Amino acid sequence: MAWEPTIGLEVHVQLATRTKLFCRCAWRFGAQPNTLVCPVCLGHPGVLPVLNARAVEQGARAALSLGMTVNRESKFDRKNYFYPDLPKGYQISQFDEPLAQHGSIRLDDGTHVRIRRLHLEEDAGKAIHDRGDFGLVDFNRAGAPLAEIVSEPDLATPPQATEYLDRLKQTLRWAGVSDCDMEKGNLRVDINVSVAPAGRRATGTRCEVKNVNSFQSVARALEHEIGRQIAVLESGGTVRQETRTWDEAAGQTRVMRVKEEADDYRYFPDPDLPRLQLSAEWIEAQRAALPEPQAQRRRRYEQALGLSEYDARVLTAERETSAYFERLLAAGSAPKEAANWLVNDVLSWVPPGGGVDDQPIPPEYLAAVLQLRHDGRINRNGGRALLEARAGGDLRSPQELVSALGLETQSDAGALEQACRRAIAAQPKAADDVRAGKEKALGALLGFVMRETRGAADAGKTRAILLRLLQP
Repeated sequence: MAWEPTIGLEVHVQLATRTKLFCRCAWRFGAQPNTLVCPVCLGHPGVLPVLNARAVEQGARAALSLGMTVNRESKFDRKNYFYPDLPKGYQISQFDEPLAQHGSIRLDDGTHVRIRRLHLEEDAGKAIHDRGDFGLVDFNRAGAPLAEIVSEPDLATPPQATEYLDRLKQTLRWAGVSDCDMEKGNLRVDINVSVAPAGRRATGTRCEVKNVNSFQSVARALEHEIGRQIAVLESGGTVRQETRTWDEAAGQTRVMRVKEEADDYRYFPDPDLPRLQLSAEWIEAQRAALPEPQAQRRRRYEQALGLSEYDARVLTAERETSAYFERLLAAGSAPKEAANWLVNDVLSWVPPGGGVDDQPIPPEYLAAVLQLRHDGRINRNGGRALLEARAGGDLRSPQELVSALGLETQSDAGALEQACRRAIAAQPKAADDVRAGKEKALGALLGFVMRETRGAADAGKTRAILLRLLQP
Protein backbone atom coordinates (compact mmCIF):
# COMPACT_ATOMS: atom_id res chain seq x y z
CA MET A 1 0.00 0.00 0.00
CA ALA A 2 1.21 3.51 -0.81
CA TRP A 3 1.30 6.00 2.04
CA GLU A 4 1.10 9.76 2.04
CA PRO A 5 2.67 11.91 4.77
CA THR A 6 1.14 15.15 6.01
CA ILE A 7 3.54 17.61 7.63
CA GLY A 8 3.04 20.86 9.52
CA LEU A 9 5.72 22.90 11.28
CA GLU A 10 5.70 25.12 14.35
CA VAL A 11 8.67 27.47 14.32
CA HIS A 12 9.72 29.44 17.39
CA VAL A 13 11.74 32.52 16.46
CA GLN A 14 13.50 34.67 19.03
CA LEU A 15 12.85 38.29 18.11
CA ALA A 16 15.72 40.77 17.92
CA THR A 17 15.10 43.05 20.89
CA ARG A 18 17.38 44.42 23.59
CA THR A 19 15.15 43.34 26.45
CA LYS A 20 12.73 40.57 27.32
CA LEU A 21 9.03 40.46 26.49
CA PHE A 22 7.56 41.55 29.82
CA CYS A 23 10.46 43.03 31.81
CA ARG A 24 13.49 45.28 31.35
CA CYS A 25 16.08 42.50 31.64
CA ALA A 26 18.61 42.44 28.83
CA TRP A 27 18.74 39.29 26.76
CA ARG A 28 21.78 38.00 24.90
CA PHE A 29 23.25 34.61 24.13
CA GLY A 30 26.31 33.39 26.02
CA ALA A 31 25.97 35.36 29.26
CA GLN A 32 26.88 33.71 32.56
CA PRO A 33 23.96 31.56 33.76
CA ASN A 34 21.24 33.31 35.78
CA THR A 35 22.75 36.80 35.46
CA LEU A 36 20.07 38.29 33.17
CA VAL A 37 17.11 37.83 35.50
CA CYS A 38 14.79 39.85 37.72
CA PRO A 39 11.72 39.20 39.92
CA VAL A 40 9.41 39.51 36.89
CA CYS A 41 11.02 36.86 34.67
CA LEU A 42 11.67 34.65 37.72
CA GLY A 43 7.96 34.73 38.58
CA HIS A 44 8.19 36.22 42.08
CA PRO A 45 4.86 36.91 43.82
CA GLY A 46 3.27 40.30 43.26
CA VAL A 47 5.21 41.37 40.18
CA LEU A 48 3.43 42.68 37.07
CA PRO A 49 4.40 42.22 33.41
CA VAL A 50 4.86 45.23 31.10
CA LEU A 51 4.72 44.51 27.38
CA ASN A 52 7.83 45.31 25.32
CA ALA A 53 6.66 47.60 22.48
CA ARG A 54 9.69 46.74 20.35
CA ALA A 55 8.78 43.05 20.46
CA VAL A 56 5.31 43.88 19.14
CA GLU A 57 6.88 45.91 16.31
CA GLN A 58 9.22 43.03 15.41
CA GLY A 59 6.40 40.51 15.58
CA ALA A 60 4.22 42.64 13.32
CA ARG A 61 7.06 43.13 10.82
CA ALA A 62 7.71 39.39 10.78
CA ALA A 63 4.04 38.79 10.02
CA LEU A 64 3.86 41.45 7.30
CA SER A 65 7.00 40.09 5.62
CA LEU A 66 5.17 36.75 5.34
CA GLY A 67 2.10 38.34 3.79
CA MET A 68 0.02 37.94 6.94
CA THR A 69 -2.79 40.08 8.28
CA VAL A 70 -1.91 41.81 11.55
CA ASN A 71 -4.96 41.86 13.77
CA ARG A 72 -6.08 45.20 15.14
CA GLU A 73 -6.86 43.46 18.45
CA SER A 74 -5.30 40.47 20.15
CA LYS A 75 -4.80 39.30 23.71
CA PHE A 76 -2.39 37.43 25.93
CA ASP A 77 -3.26 34.20 27.72
CA ARG A 78 -1.75 32.06 30.41
CA LYS A 79 -0.72 28.58 29.26
CA ASN A 80 -0.52 26.51 32.42
CA TYR A 81 1.91 23.65 32.83
CA PHE A 82 4.56 22.67 35.34
CA TYR A 83 8.16 22.16 34.33
CA PRO A 84 11.41 23.23 36.05
CA ASP A 85 12.32 25.75 33.30
CA LEU A 86 9.01 27.63 33.71
CA PRO A 87 9.40 29.64 36.94
CA LYS A 88 5.83 31.05 37.09
CA GLY A 89 4.12 27.72 36.51
CA TYR A 90 2.56 29.20 33.39
CA GLN A 91 3.71 30.76 30.12
CA ILE A 92 2.31 34.03 28.80
CA SER A 93 1.28 33.30 25.23
CA GLN A 94 -1.57 34.02 22.81
CA PHE A 95 -4.21 31.35 22.35
CA ASP A 96 -7.35 32.13 20.35
CA GLU A 97 -6.61 35.74 19.33
CA PRO A 98 -3.06 35.84 17.90
CA LEU A 99 -1.13 38.86 16.69
CA ALA A 100 -1.44 37.84 13.02
CA GLN A 101 -2.83 35.16 10.71
CA HIS A 102 -3.19 33.95 7.12
CA GLY A 103 0.16 34.16 5.30
CA SER A 104 1.99 31.87 2.89
CA ILE A 105 5.34 30.84 1.46
CA ARG A 106 5.70 29.56 -2.11
CA LEU A 107 8.14 26.72 -2.79
CA ASP A 108 10.10 26.07 -5.98
CA ASP A 109 7.73 23.28 -7.03
CA GLY A 110 4.77 25.70 -6.89
CA THR A 111 3.44 24.51 -3.52
CA HIS A 112 1.87 27.30 -1.48
CA VAL A 113 2.44 26.56 2.20
CA ARG A 114 -0.19 28.41 4.16
CA ILE A 115 0.77 30.01 7.46
CA ARG A 116 -2.07 29.76 9.93
CA ARG A 117 -0.94 32.20 12.62
CA LEU A 118 1.86 34.10 14.29
CA HIS A 119 1.59 34.75 18.00
CA LEU A 120 3.85 36.25 20.63
CA GLU A 121 4.95 34.40 23.74
CA GLU A 122 7.72 34.38 26.30
CA ASP A 123 10.48 31.80 26.19
CA ALA A 124 11.20 29.34 28.97
CA GLY A 125 14.52 28.84 30.71
CA LYS A 126 17.09 26.34 29.49
CA ALA A 127 17.29 22.98 31.27
CA ILE A 128 20.80 21.53 31.41
CA HIS A 129 21.38 17.81 32.03
CA ASP A 130 25.14 17.33 32.08
CA ARG A 131 25.78 16.64 35.77
CA GLY A 132 24.83 12.99 36.11
CA ASP A 133 21.86 12.72 38.48
CA PHE A 134 21.51 16.49 38.74
CA GLY A 135 19.63 18.86 36.47
CA LEU A 136 20.27 22.62 36.29
CA VAL A 137 18.24 25.47 34.87
CA ASP A 138 19.57 28.69 33.35
CA PHE A 139 16.82 31.32 33.51
CA ASN A 140 18.62 33.92 31.36
CA ARG A 141 16.40 32.94 28.43
CA ALA A 142 13.18 32.93 30.48
CA GLY A 143 10.97 35.75 29.25
CA ALA A 144 12.84 36.33 25.97
CA PRO A 145 10.39 37.35 23.21
CA LEU A 146 9.32 34.62 20.79
CA ALA A 147 7.17 34.65 17.68
CA GLU A 148 5.64 31.24 17.09
CA ILE A 149 4.82 30.73 13.41
CA VAL A 150 2.45 27.85 12.72
CA SER A 151 2.03 26.43 9.23
CA GLU A 152 -0.94 24.54 7.89
CA PRO A 153 -0.24 20.84 7.15
CA ASP A 154 0.54 21.59 3.50
CA LEU A 155 3.93 19.86 3.33
CA ALA A 156 4.30 16.31 2.04
CA THR A 157 8.03 15.49 1.99
CA PRO A 158 11.17 16.18 4.08
CA PRO A 159 12.75 18.24 1.24
CA GLN A 160 9.65 20.45 1.11
CA ALA A 161 9.88 20.95 4.87
CA THR A 162 13.53 22.03 4.76
CA GLU A 163 12.89 24.32 1.79
CA TYR A 164 10.00 25.94 3.68
CA LEU A 165 12.23 26.49 6.70
CA ASP A 166 15.01 27.93 4.57
CA ARG A 167 12.59 30.37 2.90
CA LEU A 168 11.13 31.33 6.27
CA LYS A 169 14.59 31.92 7.73
CA GLN A 170 15.66 34.03 4.75
CA THR A 171 12.49 36.12 4.93
CA LEU A 172 12.80 36.83 8.64
CA ARG A 173 16.51 37.63 8.43
CA TRP A 174 15.81 39.91 5.47
CA ALA A 175 13.14 41.74 7.47
CA GLY A 176 15.65 42.22 10.31
CA VAL A 177 13.38 40.72 12.98
CA SER A 178 15.71 37.86 14.02
CA ASP A 179 19.08 36.40 13.11
CA CYS A 180 17.45 32.92 13.16
CA ASP A 181 20.68 31.35 14.41
CA MET A 182 19.76 27.76 15.30
CA GLU A 183 23.07 27.20 17.12
CA LYS A 184 22.07 29.92 19.58
CA GLY A 185 18.51 28.61 19.88
CA ASN A 186 17.09 31.63 18.06
CA LEU A 187 15.10 29.38 15.72
CA ARG A 188 13.60 26.14 16.98
CA VAL A 189 11.32 23.74 15.14
CA ASP A 190 8.58 21.40 16.30
CA ILE A 191 7.35 18.90 13.70
CA ASN A 192 3.79 17.60 13.35
CA VAL A 193 3.54 14.57 11.07
CA SER A 194 1.06 11.86 10.20
CA VAL A 195 0.68 9.26 7.45
CA ALA A 196 -2.42 7.92 5.73
CA PRO A 197 -3.17 5.77 2.68
CA ALA A 198 -2.38 7.71 -0.49
CA GLY A 199 -5.34 9.28 -2.24
CA ARG A 200 -7.58 9.56 0.82
CA ARG A 201 -8.62 12.98 2.05
CA ALA A 202 -8.38 12.01 5.72
CA THR A 203 -5.09 12.42 7.59
CA GLY A 204 -3.67 9.94 10.04
CA THR A 205 -2.97 10.28 13.75
CA ARG A 206 -0.56 13.14 14.31
CA CYS A 207 2.64 12.93 16.33
CA GLU A 208 4.73 15.90 17.40
CA VAL A 209 8.54 15.72 17.31
CA LYS A 210 10.59 18.13 19.43
CA ASN A 211 14.30 18.79 20.07
CA VAL A 212 15.16 19.22 16.38
CA ASN A 213 18.08 21.65 16.18
CA SER A 214 19.06 21.91 12.50
CA PHE A 215 17.40 21.78 9.09
CA GLN A 216 19.32 18.59 8.35
CA SER A 217 17.94 17.09 11.55
CA VAL A 218 14.42 18.11 10.51
CA ALA A 219 14.80 16.06 7.32
CA ARG A 220 16.29 13.08 9.18
CA ALA A 221 13.64 13.19 11.92
CA LEU A 222 10.86 13.32 9.34
CA GLU A 223 12.29 10.44 7.33
CA HIS A 224 12.55 8.32 10.47
CA GLU A 225 9.17 9.24 11.91
CA ILE A 226 7.35 8.71 8.61
CA GLY A 227 9.03 5.31 8.30
CA ARG A 228 8.16 4.42 11.91
CA GLN A 229 4.48 5.29 11.49
CA ILE A 230 4.24 3.35 8.22
CA ALA A 231 5.84 0.31 9.88
CA VAL A 232 3.33 0.49 12.76
CA LEU A 233 0.36 0.69 10.41
CA GLU A 234 1.57 -2.05 8.05
CA SER A 235 2.04 -4.39 11.03
CA GLY A 236 -1.62 -3.89 11.99
CA GLY A 237 -0.92 -1.51 14.84
CA THR A 238 -2.29 1.93 15.67
CA VAL A 239 -0.27 5.14 15.79
CA ARG A 240 -0.76 6.88 19.12
CA GLN A 241 -1.04 10.65 19.38
CA GLU A 242 2.04 11.55 21.37
CA THR A 243 4.93 13.93 21.72
CA ARG A 244 8.29 12.46 20.75
CA THR A 245 11.85 13.75 20.95
CA TRP A 246 14.51 13.46 18.26
CA ASP A 247 17.61 11.55 19.38
CA GLU A 248 20.31 12.87 17.05
CA ALA A 249 22.94 10.32 18.09
CA ALA A 250 20.64 7.33 17.63
CA GLY A 251 18.95 8.76 14.54
CA GLN A 252 15.45 8.03 15.82
CA THR A 253 12.52 9.53 17.69
CA ARG A 254 11.61 8.49 21.23
CA VAL A 255 8.41 8.92 23.25
CA MET A 256 8.37 11.92 25.59
CA ARG A 257 4.73 11.97 26.72
CA VAL A 258 1.19 11.35 25.54
CA LYS A 259 0.16 14.33 23.43
CA GLU A 260 -1.59 17.14 25.28
CA GLU A 261 -4.66 18.95 23.98
CA ALA A 262 -5.39 22.64 24.45
CA ASP A 263 -7.71 21.84 27.37
CA ASP A 264 -4.79 20.31 29.25
CA TYR A 265 -3.09 23.71 29.38
CA ARG A 266 -6.17 25.45 30.90
CA TYR A 267 -5.71 28.61 28.84
CA PHE A 268 -7.33 31.75 30.17
CA PRO A 269 -6.77 35.49 29.48
CA ASP A 270 -3.91 36.95 31.50
CA PRO A 271 -5.58 39.29 34.00
CA ASP A 272 -2.43 41.43 34.34
CA LEU A 273 -2.26 42.42 30.66
CA PRO A 274 -4.81 44.53 28.78
CA ARG A 275 -5.92 43.64 25.26
CA LEU A 276 -3.39 44.62 22.63
CA GLN A 277 -4.96 47.22 20.34
CA LEU A 278 -3.14 48.42 17.21
CA SER A 279 -4.24 51.21 14.91
CA ALA A 280 -4.32 50.87 11.14
CA GLU A 281 -1.79 53.71 10.95
CA TRP A 282 0.59 51.87 13.29
CA ILE A 283 0.36 48.70 11.21
CA GLU A 284 1.08 50.63 8.01
CA ALA A 285 4.07 52.27 9.70
CA GLN A 286 5.51 48.80 10.39
CA ARG A 287 4.92 47.82 6.77
CA ALA A 288 6.72 50.98 5.60
CA ALA A 289 9.69 50.17 7.86
CA LEU A 290 10.34 46.89 6.05
CA PRO A 291 13.02 46.73 3.34
CA GLU A 292 12.14 46.12 -0.28
CA PRO A 293 10.86 42.51 -0.41
CA GLN A 294 13.58 39.99 -1.16
CA ALA A 295 11.89 38.49 -4.23
CA GLN A 296 11.13 41.95 -5.60
CA ARG A 297 14.73 43.07 -5.20
CA ARG A 298 15.95 39.89 -6.90
CA ARG A 299 13.69 40.59 -9.88
CA ARG A 300 14.92 44.19 -10.02
CA TYR A 301 18.54 43.04 -10.10
CA GLU A 302 17.77 40.69 -12.98
CA GLN A 303 15.43 42.88 -15.03
CA ALA A 304 16.64 46.43 -14.37
CA LEU A 305 20.36 45.78 -13.80
CA GLY A 306 20.81 42.83 -16.15
CA LEU A 307 22.35 40.49 -13.58
CA SER A 308 22.28 36.73 -14.02
CA GLU A 309 19.78 34.74 -11.97
CA TYR A 310 22.67 33.21 -10.01
CA ASP A 311 24.25 36.56 -9.12
CA ALA A 312 20.87 38.04 -8.20
CA ARG A 313 20.16 35.11 -5.86
CA VAL A 314 23.57 35.34 -4.17
CA LEU A 315 23.27 39.10 -3.71
CA THR A 316 19.81 38.84 -2.17
CA ALA A 317 20.42 35.75 -0.04
CA GLU A 318 21.30 38.01 2.91
CA ARG A 319 20.20 41.56 3.57
CA GLU A 320 23.76 42.63 4.45
CA THR A 321 25.11 41.35 1.11
CA SER A 322 22.47 43.29 -0.79
CA ALA A 323 23.23 46.41 1.26
CA TYR A 324 26.94 46.05 0.36
CA PHE A 325 26.02 45.80 -3.33
CA GLU A 326 23.72 48.83 -3.07
CA ARG A 327 26.62 50.86 -1.64
CA LEU A 328 28.74 49.89 -4.65
CA LEU A 329 25.98 51.11 -6.97
CA ALA A 330 25.68 54.36 -4.99
CA ALA A 331 29.42 54.90 -5.48
CA GLY A 332 28.94 54.69 -9.24
CA SER A 333 30.17 51.15 -9.90
CA ALA A 334 28.79 49.38 -12.98
CA PRO A 335 26.21 46.79 -11.78
CA LYS A 336 27.51 43.73 -13.64
CA GLU A 337 31.16 44.33 -12.78
CA ALA A 338 30.31 45.15 -9.15
CA ALA A 339 28.27 41.94 -8.88
CA ASN A 340 31.06 39.91 -10.46
CA TRP A 341 33.73 41.16 -8.04
CA LEU A 342 31.48 40.90 -5.00
CA VAL A 343 30.22 37.39 -5.75
CA ASN A 344 33.48 35.88 -7.01
CA ASP A 345 36.11 37.72 -5.00
CA VAL A 346 34.91 39.55 -1.89
CA LEU A 347 32.58 36.80 -0.64
CA SER A 348 35.48 34.32 -0.76
CA TRP A 349 36.87 36.08 2.34
CA VAL A 350 33.69 35.56 4.38
CA PRO A 351 34.57 33.22 7.28
CA PRO A 352 32.48 30.05 7.85
CA GLY A 353 29.21 30.98 9.52
CA GLY A 354 29.83 34.69 8.95
CA GLY A 355 28.44 37.34 6.65
CA VAL A 356 29.75 39.93 4.25
CA ASP A 357 30.34 42.36 7.11
CA ASP A 358 32.82 39.90 8.65
CA GLN A 359 35.26 40.01 5.72
CA PRO A 360 38.03 42.66 5.37
CA ILE A 361 37.08 44.55 2.15
CA PRO A 362 34.83 47.60 2.77
CA PRO A 363 32.48 48.54 -0.09
CA GLU A 364 34.16 51.92 -0.52
CA TYR A 365 37.51 50.20 -1.06
CA LEU A 366 36.07 47.84 -3.68
CA ALA A 367 34.35 50.76 -5.41
CA ALA A 368 37.71 52.55 -5.66
CA VAL A 369 39.29 49.41 -7.15
CA LEU A 370 36.49 49.18 -9.71
CA GLN A 371 37.00 52.84 -10.61
CA LEU A 372 40.70 52.17 -11.26
CA ARG A 373 39.65 49.28 -13.51
CA HIS A 374 37.17 51.54 -15.32
CA ASP A 375 39.87 54.18 -15.85
CA GLY A 376 42.18 51.57 -17.36
CA ARG A 377 44.87 52.05 -14.70
CA ILE A 378 44.86 48.39 -13.55
CA ASN A 379 43.83 45.05 -15.03
CA ARG A 380 41.97 42.27 -13.25
CA ASN A 381 45.14 40.81 -11.79
CA GLY A 382 45.99 44.21 -10.40
CA GLY A 383 42.53 44.50 -8.87
CA ARG A 384 42.92 41.16 -7.15
CA ALA A 385 46.34 42.20 -5.86
CA LEU A 386 44.73 45.29 -4.31
CA LEU A 387 42.06 43.18 -2.60
CA GLU A 388 44.68 40.75 -1.31
CA ALA A 389 46.74 43.63 0.07
CA ARG A 390 43.73 44.93 2.01
CA ALA A 391 42.81 41.45 3.22
CA GLY A 392 46.41 41.11 4.43
CA GLY A 393 46.06 44.21 6.59
CA ASP A 394 47.48 46.96 4.34
CA LEU A 395 45.28 50.00 5.05
CA ARG A 396 46.66 52.24 2.30
CA SER A 397 44.21 53.42 -0.34
CA PRO A 398 43.97 51.57 -3.66
CA GLN A 399 45.43 54.61 -5.41
CA GLU A 400 48.51 54.57 -3.14
CA LEU A 401 48.95 50.82 -3.55
CA VAL A 402 48.86 50.98 -7.35
CA SER A 403 52.04 53.04 -7.29
CA ALA A 404 53.67 51.27 -4.35
CA LEU A 405 53.14 47.80 -5.82
CA GLY A 406 53.79 48.76 -9.45
CA LEU A 407 50.34 47.66 -10.60
CA GLU A 408 49.80 50.38 -13.19
CA THR A 409 48.61 48.83 -16.45
CA GLN A 410 51.15 48.96 -19.28
CA SER A 411 49.16 50.61 -22.04
CA ASP A 412 52.00 52.06 -24.16
CA ALA A 413 51.20 50.66 -27.62
CA GLY A 414 54.82 50.46 -28.72
CA ALA A 415 55.98 48.59 -25.61
CA LEU A 416 53.04 46.21 -25.81
CA GLU A 417 53.72 45.45 -29.48
CA GLN A 418 57.36 44.65 -28.72
CA ALA A 419 56.26 42.27 -25.95
CA CYS A 420 53.81 40.62 -28.34
CA ARG A 421 56.50 40.15 -30.99
CA ARG A 422 58.74 38.49 -28.40
CA ALA A 423 55.87 36.19 -27.45
CA ILE A 424 55.34 35.16 -31.09
CA ALA A 425 59.04 34.48 -31.52
CA ALA A 426 59.21 32.44 -28.32
CA GLN A 427 56.02 30.45 -29.03
CA PRO A 428 56.11 29.65 -32.77
CA LYS A 429 53.73 26.66 -32.57
CA ALA A 430 51.10 28.68 -30.70
CA ALA A 431 51.51 31.47 -33.26
CA ASP A 432 51.03 29.01 -36.17
CA ASP A 433 47.90 27.57 -34.48
CA VAL A 434 46.38 31.04 -34.16
CA ARG A 435 47.14 31.74 -37.83
CA ALA A 436 45.35 28.46 -38.64
CA GLY A 437 42.22 29.69 -36.86
CA LYS A 438 42.77 28.01 -33.48
CA GLU A 439 42.14 31.00 -31.23
CA LYS A 440 42.47 28.89 -28.06
CA ALA A 441 46.21 28.92 -28.68
CA LEU A 442 46.12 32.67 -28.08
CA GLY A 443 46.13 31.93 -24.35
CA ALA A 444 49.74 30.79 -24.42
CA LEU A 445 50.82 34.01 -26.11
CA LEU A 446 48.81 36.17 -23.73
CA GLY A 447 50.35 34.32 -20.78
CA PHE A 448 53.86 35.01 -22.13
CA VAL A 449 53.11 38.74 -22.43
CA MET A 450 51.67 38.84 -18.92
CA ARG A 451 54.79 37.19 -17.52
CA GLU A 452 56.98 39.60 -19.48
CA THR A 453 55.11 42.60 -18.08
CA ARG A 454 54.58 41.10 -14.59
CA GLY A 455 50.83 41.14 -15.13
CA ALA A 456 50.72 44.84 -16.01
CA ALA A 457 49.68 44.44 -19.65
CA ASP A 458 46.17 45.43 -20.64
CA ALA A 459 44.63 42.09 -21.65
CA GLY A 460 42.21 43.57 -24.19
CA LYS A 461 44.84 45.65 -25.96
CA THR A 462 47.33 42.78 -25.89
CA ARG A 463 44.84 40.42 -27.48
CA ALA A 464 44.05 42.93 -30.23
CA ILE A 465 47.74 43.45 -31.02
CA LEU A 466 48.45 39.72 -31.16
CA LEU A 467 45.55 39.10 -33.53
CA ARG A 468 46.72 41.94 -35.78
CA LEU A 469 50.28 40.62 -35.89
CA LEU A 470 49.11 37.08 -36.63
CA GLN A 471 46.78 37.88 -39.46
CA PRO A 472 47.51 35.50 -42.40
